[in-house]
Amino acid sequence: MQIISLTDSVGVAGQVQPADMPAIAEAGYKVVINNRPDGEAPDQPRSEELAAAATAAGLEYHYYPLNAMNYPGDDTEAMAALFNDDSRPVFAFCRSGTRSSNLWISTRSADARDAAQRRASGLGFDISMSMQR
Repeated sequence: MQIISLTDSVGVAGQVQPADMPAIAEAGYKVVINNRPDGEAPDQPRSEELAAAATAAGLEYHYYPLNAMNYPGDDTEAMAALFNDDSRPVFAFCRSGTRSSNLWISTRSADARDAAQRRASGLGFDISMSMQR
């Protein structure tokens, strides 16, 4: 698992496994956001497996599945609150980290969005989803 830091308190990655949750906690994260819909790929773990492993590792878990049809989701305010809480570092994941990065961008305030787009783009993420919001 490769965690890419968007900020000091927000990291993203591609698909994780239940066995990765202790390492995520050891890295200092307190909150996990799963942005990958269940069943997107036959070999991915289901959200409830990931939630159980996260809870066992002492992590708060949120399932907020996104795809091109429902992006950015119906509760971006709640996601923004999680991303903005520096006291509880957030680890978000999807298939590659791209949707999670775009969600982070879309939850930034208008005056911070350009800098967030530059940051994510500079890290190699396709930020086109956030450009539509």
